[in-house]
Order: sequence, then structure tokens, then C-alpha cells
Amino acid sequence: MKEWQSYSNGFKAFLQLEKSLSSNSVEAYIHDVDKLRQYLSAANLMINPEQIKLRHLQDFLKWINELGMTARTQARVISGLKAFYKYMLLENLIQLDPTENLEAPKVGRKLPATLNIEEIDLLIGAIDLSKPEGERNKAILETLYGCGLRVSELINLKISNLFFNEGYIRVTGKGNKERLVPIGNTAQKHITIYLQTVRNLMMLKKGHEDVLFLNRRGSMLSRVMIFTIIKDLVIKTGLKKNISPHTFRHSFATHLVEGGADLRAVQEMLGHESITTTEIYTHLDRSYLRSTIIQFHPRS
Repeated sequence: MKEWQSYSNGFKAFLQLEKSLSSNSVEAYIHDVDKLRQYLSAANLMINPEQIKLRHLQDFLKWINELGMTARTQARVISGLKAFYKYMLLENLIQLDPTENLEAPKVGRKLPATLNIEEIDLLIGAIDLSKPEGERNKAILETLYGCGLRVSELINLKISNLFFNEGYIRVTGKGNKERLVPIGNTAQKHITIYLQTVRNLMMLKKGHEDVLFLNRRGSMLSRVMIFTIIKDLVIKTGLKKNISPHTFRHSFATHLVEGGADLRAVQEMLGHESITTTEIYTHLDRSYLRSTIIQFHPRS
């Protein structure tokens, strides 16, 4: 199926160049298209992308469902296929979009895991500051929680994008979109300590001179390294929660909304394209809302 490979390559270039998506996002979309190609091969259907009809896609959905794919994963695959056929339409490779009437399985909105302030303090307090990476790790966690950054935004943070006098940092988010994010005194303090006591003594790898957080070899940290730092602290503290770098971002947003922050402001700080993505944080603390009604409503 050479045509599939050709269309897939074109789609990949479109996502990279026109949509400016990260390599992880691009690979996820390509993987979704490849799943459809795998199904066609398994079903002995030798047809090209432009020959796909709605019935083929519906049979494909049954197939991935029988493979045991969750509703959430199925919905994500369909989203990837819709993006692929949208690209095909834009390039005039097809006249009709076969995914137009394709319905994704209903997926309940999953509430993000969050940490309370005591749990955040516990994790940060467990960092061993006697080791050189200790000050760096403390600055990393204070920045994740203090600014609500994605892990990719954190590892790509540049020293030249720290504007401490103004109280902001410049962050490059999804689609290479830049935004200014306020940074509080605590995160500023620990970044400054790290810069003055650890980073300025390091041998820097060429091309990484402006990168803020570095590994012991003087180059940019990987995403996996941030996950590992947090995983080790979770084990050390004995916290029984599924905690990742994104948990700090969720906690940042939830604590802001619980404190009364305007949802539009939180949207801006998180770099969400749509307000509906930010609205997930209005789940807040349901028990707190209920107790407030019971306490203050005259009919309660």
C-alpha cells in the first residue's frame, strides 16, 4: 500500500510545518492513521485512503473495540483520523470526508488528579539538598507548581526568558505559541539559588548555554528525567497517588480556581486554546461547595 505511505508522509509534513505540532503529537496522529491501515490489511481490503467510506470506518471501530481498546483511546484514534481526512480535503485529495458522520464513543470527562498544598510541601520537602541536583530539583518542582507548566515547556525554558523584575517568564507552548506566565516569589527564589550555587559551576554543552535546567553533563533534561525525579520523591514520601509532572499543573490550576481566580485568566496562564479545556477545573472541591450551600442557603 504505497499510496498510504505517501499520504501519511504528506500528513506528517503538514502537522510539522503548518500545525507546528510537537514530535510526540505528530507521532500519535501518524499512529492513528497506521491503525486504520493495519485493519484494512487484516480484513484483506486493498483500498487507498481516498476510497475509504463511512462503512469501512464503522467496521474499523468495531475492530479496535474488539481488540479491547478503551472508549477514551477509541475517541482519540477517531480524532486522529478526522484530522487526517481534514488534511486530505485541504489538499483536494478527496471531495467528501468519510469521517464527517463518524461518531466517537461517549467518554466521560476524566477529572485530573491533584495534590493539596500539604502534599506538595511533603514532596518538595523530601528533596535531598545536600546533593548538587537537589537545588535544581527543588527549583523544578516550584516552577511546575508555581507556573503550571507542561513538562515540555519546563525542559525548554530558557534563562533569557526569565523576566524576574517584571515577575514573568516567557514560555513556548503547543504549536510554538509563546505566552507570558506570572512567576511567584518562591519559584523565583529557588531558580535564583540554583543558578547561583549549582548551574554557574557546571560545564555547559555547546548549544545548551541558554537552557535553564541541565543534567550533570550540562545539557537539556529529558521529559523522562522529570518523571523519574517525581516518581522517586513519591516513593520516598509514601504518597499513594498517581503523580506525574502534569499533576503539578493540575494542582496549580485547581488551587487558583478554588481561590477565586477568573477562569479566563487561568486559561491564559495554562495556554489553553479553548475555555472548555480550562472548565474542567471548575469541578473544584464538591464537598466544599455542598457544605457552603448547607451553611448559607436559607432553605438548607
